[in-house]
Amino acid sequence: MSIEKMIRLHPDVGQDLNEALAMAARHSMLCSLFCTSCADACLAEEMDMRQCVRTCMDCADVCNATAHLAVRRTGQNVELLRAQLEICIKACETCAVECGNHDHEHCKLCATMCRECADDCRKALATVH
Repeated sequence: MSIEKMIRLHPDVGQDLNEALAMAARHSMLCSLFCTSCADACLAEEMDMRQCVRTCMDCADVCNATAHLAVRRTGQNVELLRAQLEICIKACETCAVECGNHDHEHCKLCATMCRECADDCRKALATVH
């Protein structure tokens, strides 16, 4: 399945697909799942992982909202979309730092996904005017 194909099928899009924004939507969706999984794994760790759990859960919610806003093409709310991309970058950077403080493999993978998502949101932000 392809989110790009789905977006192109929208009557207001056609061949005017913003590929950077579609990629940000895809990675935001995946990042939300990675962060949710990491938070759940952190709960099972024996050490106090409360801050990591909170940071991952916050990032998951922000990424989920970003994915939803990024695929909407009816009408426009450029100001809100730009703000959402910016907060997603911040949430992902914050989560990558927090997860980077831990040696757990799930945290390392989550930090990598968060950095990739932040990079894609930066690229998409440059295209949203």
